[in-house]
Amino acid sequence: MAFRALTQTHIYEKQAAQKEKDKSSIQCLECYAKNVYIGTKNAIVQHLILSQSINGDLSPDPCKTREGRTRKLGTSSHIARLRAVPLFNHLLVLWDRSVTALNMFSLESIPGLNKIQQVSLFEVCDSPLAAPTACVQMVTSSSRRKVIQIHIVGVDRWEVVKVVPLLQEPVALAVDGTSVCLATMDRYLLCDSQTGCSEELFPHNHSRQHVIVASVGQGEFLLNGPESLGMFVMKTGICQRPPLQWPQGVLGAAVCFPYILTLQPQMLSVYSMVDQQHKQTVSLSGAKGLLSTPGKQSNTNSSPNPEQIQTLVRHERIEEALLLLEGVQSRDPLDSYQEQQKAISCLAGFAQFFQRGFSEAKKLFIKGELDPREIIRLYPDIEACLTDDFQSRFVQVNKGTDLQVLRQQDKKAFHHHLCFLGDFLRGVRGTQQGLGCIKELDCALLRLYVELGDFESLQQLVASPNECKLDHCVPVLEQNNRFFALGSLFQSHGNQIEAIQTWVQIVDGAHQDSSCSDVYGHIVWTLSQLQDRDAVRTFADWTLQRNQEIFCRHRPDDQIETQDVLALLEKYPLALVLYLEFIIHDLNSEVGTAAATSNVIISIYGNPNSMTSPLCMVCRSVLVIGELWLNSKSCFVPITDRVKSTTLHTEKAILLGRTGEYGEALKVLVHQVRDPEAAEAFCCRASQGQDSQFRQSLLLTLLQIYLSSEALISTAVDLLNNYSRVIAAEKVIQILPDSWSVELISQFLFGSLRETLHQRRMAKLQKMQDSKTKFRLDKGQKCTVCQRDLAEPQFARTLHGELIHSLTSD
Repeated sequence: MAFRALTQTHIYEKQAAQKEKDKSSIQCLECYAKNVYIGTKNAIVQHLILSQSINGDLSPDPCKTREGRTRKLGTSSHIARLRAVPLFNHLLVLWDRSVTALNMFSLESIPGLNKIQQVSLFEVCDSPLAAPTACVQMVTSSSRRKVIQIHIVGVDRWEVVKVVPLLQEPVALAVDGTSVCLATMDRYLLCDSQTGCSEELFPHNHSRQHVIVASVGQGEFLLNGPESLGMFVMKTGICQRPPLQWPQGVLGAAVCFPYILTLQPQMLSVYSMVDQQHKQTVSLSGAKGLLSTPGKQSNTNSSPNPEQIQTLVRHERIEEALLLLEGVQSRDPLDSYQEQQKAISCLAGFAQFFQRGFSEAKKLFIKGELDPREIIRLYPDIEACLTDDFQSRFVQVNKGTDLQVLRQQDKKAFHHHLCFLGDFLRGVRGTQQGLGCIKELDCALLRLYVELGDFESLQQLVASPNECKLDHCVPVLEQNNRFFALGSLFQSHGNQIEAIQTWVQIVDGAHQDSSCSDVYGHIVWTLSQLQDRDAVRTFADWTLQRNQEIFCRHRPDDQIETQDVLALLEKYPLALVLYLEFIIHDLNSEVGTAAATSNVIISIYGNPNSMTSPLCMVCRSVLVIGELWLNSKSCFVPITDRVKSTTLHTEKAILLGRTGEYGEALKVLVHQVRDPEAAEAFCCRASQGQDSQFRQSLLLTLLQIYLSSEALISTAVDLLNNYSRVIAAEKVIQILPDSWSVELISQFLFGSLRETLHQRRMAKLQKMQDSKTKFRLDKGQKCTVCQRDLAEPQFARTLHGELIHSLTSD
């Protein structure tokens, strides 16, 4: 592979006298930030300070590494382990089988932290899950007993909080949170520092020198398993990664995310955690140990740099690149990395795109906040919507020519690329990512939908608010015969006249477009919604000439006056009638429309001199049938006086009836309108919702009007014969002239008597039916009339089933 996972840098060298070389050799290291601590064979702790450049990177120049303080702990034994606790500025040192706490900078002993004696191994974990706030957990193994001890370390104290017994002495251990993984001479174990429970993992046959236990993080450990296998074990005791095959004789192993490092005497090998494959070999001389400090700057390159990720992307090692990127973000989320992280996400997205991993590519492009124009430019023809001043940031990944070839050679594959473009552009449209180039984005979507033949999406785009550039999009729609969408585009940009004119040309056959099955209906609906008087007038004649029945329904409270609509419809009687019926029946049922419909009537009856015009005659025929009967009388107060002074007798009669003057209304219909059928219809309609007595009273009034004129005698007889079952005979006989014979009213009398006899028989049947019904009279039951107790055996029942006293009981 052409990239280097780790870079070897020489940061410090100290020449020692020939006789002191063996004594001053390095036994262990610890790193934190730019601080490096060295533990030597002759019990010396050396503090080094790495130089730091302006941008925060550690300098590789060994001449710029400064020596800090030095502390000699004694004359015998070597420094076995160093661990920094930056929370308290402590440096913990394992020397002479005891743990000592020093200040990280002065290397002076910490008062209150006495030595912990008889320690063979120790490890520190600063996870908040392992210890309370402002404390650090430390695990030690005893050099005398087969136990491990859990310590809580504070700024000036430490104490043992738990002792976990073991069957064998530990030879290596690692800590992650509350989990402790350790190795004895023949097996690996997992222990829980809170509960003290332990679980055996698997046996091994390694010598003490080759036993490896390293923390990977996130509750995972790396162990040197059997058959030279690096085993990844979770704190739950299971393996979630495949084992790593590494060479024999490995002295140490560590994880520098996302790489695994193995140390041999003459080399350092680098493996990927993604595919467990060998990636790099670094030559060493006399290596003795390995220290990794993930998440910290140290003398090793412990986190991947952007160049490594870009190299992986260029070699289309996408999975590794993404894992590296995740490591950069989770382990070193500095502001200085953010722009680089975005660029890397975009590079990985392009690699996925050209491998047709469209779903992952979209996620990466959105994550990297990719300018949508970077994708648009890859597509032939669609890139024409970009302006000349656009400069790509990813010229090196421009494979636009590949899509041109793909378009010619594999249309199905190219179709998938087009679908991805639409999915991505829709995903960023309306977001901050797409707002910077919304015009180019909408133009690209329009071209894309045209090329895909996606009429529905095209119509949704142009009919809703959009930023399509008309000078660019209009020719595209015209060249592809998308005239219905062109009209919608004009409309969404406020050009109503141009929009309707475009649709009119489709209906007239000047343009061909089958994307809409009812363009004429759409024009009518559009006109019905417009408040632009000029636009409505421009196309109203064209619309009505084709179909009067489909004329728009326009509300009288809109900006276009109803009188204007009526004048417009004067030449189209059918449309006029339909419009008036809509005003009466549809709007009348809505709250708040009574006043609006009254204005229609006032506008029609406003000029008495034009009452006989064709327009007014049609209006009268509709309104008399419907509106004057349907609306409440309060709506017609402004027009009552106007109608009374005219020859509009039918309207006058209806208005009189609406004000309760029924007799006067019937006189107008009989003597002025001279329409007996209308008079009878008036009685029936006025009595709707009333009882039978009210209807009989109206008919008797009409009969008296007929009887007052000799010319209406036959009409009176017809009225009696028609309503013999409604008008009572005894009422009629009282008002009939004495000169009338029985023979003249025989048909009425026969019908009336027959109705009376029928009602009596029905009453008897009802009484008989009631007499057969049993009723239970309970003690204390009261009469519903007088509210006294029903104490007598005789009682009666009302038609509603209520029990009352009988007439004889009182």
